[in-house]
Amino acid sequence: MTAAALCPEVGRWQTALADGRARCDLCPRACVLRPGQRGFCFVRSNHDGVIVSDTYGHSSGFAVDPVEKKPLNHFYPGSSVLSFGTAGCNSGCRFCQNWDITKACSFDRLGVEASPERIAELASQRGIQSVAFTYNDPIVFAEYAIDTAQACREAGVRTIAVTAGYMSAAARPDFYQAMDAANIDLKGFTEDFYWRVTGTHLADVLDTIEFAVREARNPNGDHVWVELITLLIPGYNDDDAQLHNECAWIREHCGPDVPLHFSAFHPSYRMMDVPSTPLATLTRARSIALEEGL
Repeated sequence: MTAAALCPEVGRWQTALADGRARCDLCPRACVLRPGQRGFCFVRSNHDGVIVSDTYGHSSGFAVDPVEKKPLNHFYPGSSVLSFGTAGCNSGCRFCQNWDITKACSFDRLGVEASPERIAELASQRGIQSVAFTYNDPIVFAEYAIDTAQACREAGVRTIAVTAGYMSAAARPDFYQAMDAANIDLKGFTEDFYWRVTGTHLADVLDTIEFAVREARNPNGDHVWVELITLLIPGYNDDDAQLHNECAWIREHCGPDVPLHFSAFHPSYRMMDVPSTPLATLTRARSIALEEGL
């Protein structure tokens, strides 16, 4: 069955233009698509003037993980999470750790068909406390993620978005009010790094983080739990000045109690020539964060 047939709601974040074209308003790229044309993410396309999520109801696979792997360290620690993703991504990270999924330009990896209700049922039956939208960015399959989150809530299962936060202001309220928790990837702290290495813009990500921390509430009225993570890449985003600026911004705009994770880079995708992150870099980053009051 096609995604257009599976998806109960299409064209949610779009602007209709002349001659059957439509602008996708889900992320800051604002791709303008002719009928039959795909966006930068590859998985959102124009079907007769309507933007459709082509991976709705289809997953690249499922796994049961500890919640700490997402990574969330203060959201039901010790619990299990049912993790899944689809294909495609709206970022262009040269260091992508899941590039075979996020950069897929075909749907041959989407071997598992699962409705939102079936995913919620599976997690509930197995006593799994949360479902995580991960591997690729759930922003590009927002309709599927939101519908799954709603089905999970009805089944008493919580939901987690693992995301780079590159989302439009128009779509943030719909997306985050469906979630119980999020881990947002703050990839660096200069616009030069963001544009050269990820093909996105820092300001949009900071706006998403601030919205998620300060404004986002789920239907129960509870704040969405947010943790942040930065992958430290030697020579790119691991200098003291950048780390001090990042931590100071988090303290001032999000508060000192929002958890920040530092993780180690390993050579991948188009950055195979960059060395792995040494342990000393991680401990230095942690010391800077503590010095800045986090």
